Amino acid sequence: MTDAVNHECGIALVRLLKPLEYYQLKYGTWKYGLNKLYLLMEKQHNRGQDGAGVASVKLDLKPGKPFIHVERSVKAAAINAIFKAIQRQSEKADKELESDPFWAKENLPFAAEVLLGHLRYGTYGGNDIEKVHPVLRVNNWKTRNLLLAGNFNLTNVDELFRILVELGQHPRDFSDTVTMLENVGHFLDREIQHDFDNYKKQGIENEDITELIANNLNVPNMLREASKKWDGGYAIAGLLGHGDAFVIRDPWGIRPAYYYKNDEIVIVTSERPAIQTVMNVDFSDVNELDPGSGIIIKKNGAVSIEKIRGPFEKRSCSFERIYFSRGSDQEIYQERKMLGELLTPQIIEAIDHDLDNTVFSFIPNTAESAFYGMVHGVETYMKNEKKEKILKLGNNYTMEDLDSIIFLRPRVEKVALKDIKLRTFITQDSHRDDLVGHVYDITYGTVRENKDNLVVIDDSIVRGTTLKYSIIKILDRLKPKRIIIVSSSPQIRYPDCYGIDMAKLGDFIAFRAAMALLKETGRQHIINEVYRKAKDSESVPREETINHVREIYRPFTPEQISGKIADMLKTPDVKAEVRIVYQSIENLHKAIPNHLGDWYFTGDYPTPGGNRVVNRSFRNFIEGKNVRAY
Repeated sequence: MTDAVNHECGIALVRLLKPLEYYQLKYGTWKYGLNKLYLLMEKQHNRGQDGAGVASVKLDLKPGKPFIHVERSVKAAAINAIFKAIQRQSEKADKELESDPFWAKENLPFAAEVLLGHLRYGTYGGNDIEKVHPVLRVNNWKTRNLLLAGNFNLTNVDELFRILVELGQHPRDFSDTVTMLENVGHFLDREIQHDFDNYKKQGIENEDITELIANNLNVPNMLREASKKWDGGYAIAGLLGHGDAFVIRDPWGIRPAYYYKNDEIVIVTSERPAIQTVMNVDFSDVNELDPGSGIIIKKNGAVSIEKIRGPFEKRSCSFERIYFSRGSDQEIYQERKMLGELLTPQIIEAIDHDLDNTVFSFIPNTAESAFYGMVHGVETYMKNEKKEKILKLGNNYTMEDLDSIIFLRPRVEKVALKDIKLRTFITQDSHRDDLVGHVYDITYGTVRENKDNLVVIDDSIVRGTTLKYSIIKILDRLKPKRIIIVSSSPQIRYPDCYGIDMAKLGDFIAFRAAMALLKETGRQHIINEVYRKAKDSESVPREETINHVREIYRPFTPEQISGKIADMLKTPDVKAEVRIVYQSIENLHKAIPNHLGDWYFTGDYPTPGGNRVVNRSFRNFIEGKNVRAY
């Protein structure tokens, strides 16, 4: 992706099912779980890079002993900073004692059976250490301690916040993290109080009641009650002070979660290949957590999959597959290749079938898989062309004739190079244009001047800023006849509100193109009507809200909008003709059939809160407010 778009967080839960001494004897270290957690977090480093955190819960320690530990960091190399801090604690101990799992559990932080890691990208509420997960709700009752870490974004934080206030609570912060923590905490307290009252009526002593609650707490029921009003995408991991652990996934499957278990360990992560690599297991050994389900690991090690919400139509995020997740997942790799291959007919048309004078390349790094698919598609097209040419030769041919046909190949070159790592998202919007011009460089001599078409595939086009001020300008230095930018995903038309940092309509080049077309074709009245409807929708109940912004795009075909985008991305100094080719919605679904969430392309949001967000985003744009709509 040329435009830097950051995204959802990553989670890693590790639950050891044996005592620490088991791992010391079998693997030579009681840090087996801690080491696995470190690797799982590093393998998901492609997710949040704004901070990281680790928490642990020790089982069955006596009162007075610290049993919960949290380490968090917002440093650039946050994972390393955290694990170095943990390591320093061990290094202070006597070497012989440090290797004793019994002593370590009593005396060293994170010598624990239950471990939770988090990689943060903050789309809301700043990025200070207080916002970094896991977050802790402390209580002197062991079972009421709650740690949460999540990959989530809710559209109705304001509503959940108001409910807490109406309950008589006084939340210390208006953030999605604190609201979620207190929301779950409230229902945890209620569940425990219910159990306590029941046991008390039976005449059981308080100390025994605590143990009974720890053993019998109905975690699924607590989660069902807590999540009833959540509108958004989420994979939430939680630890309770006595040792229960859980991960729940939203009922639409928007955010991903995968798990693995054997008789020694249970692992839950945001990405499948992280588990495959760290545990050296097959694809089929790692399971996707079903939408609306939760994996519950009780203090005694019992593991169960429970239905928490739903069922709803599965609408898992296709953008996760196109760009965010690691391409080392075997399904994602094939999906990205197919996205590239399915674009072949449009590309052939865009180059006027002139394959002899066309160079194919890609934008590094995430578009590489789609590039392989695109090349395969062009090879298949050329194979059919070769057959026709050979048949036309009949019996009058020479070996040179055959060679000239058989050896025809797509001309593939490494044209674009990512020169430096420039994190444009951390720069103020007004400064971004100055910086993006230096992100990419080119390989000179790969294109025949004024003769070749240059086809370059990217996985998506969001703002178009990098294309306009860097990519197209620098590609034009090669003096191609025509530059064709191919997007393996469809036009991004609507904001995301479930964790991807694409929240403002005005940022999208497709939206700006549609608005420009409306004005050019005398359809200004549509803009006014959509604004009025978007304003009126504020008083409509969330469940009845519809997406009025779709009307902005309705008068035009995707090709008309692509043409306008090409005009907008070509600056006066660019000499080559510029064309933009986008993936179709139909082919998107064909390439990624099991992940049909496409709201950023179609405006078809899986939750009613999404419609509210898109209308609010349009109002913000018209009113000149450069703020998020959630």
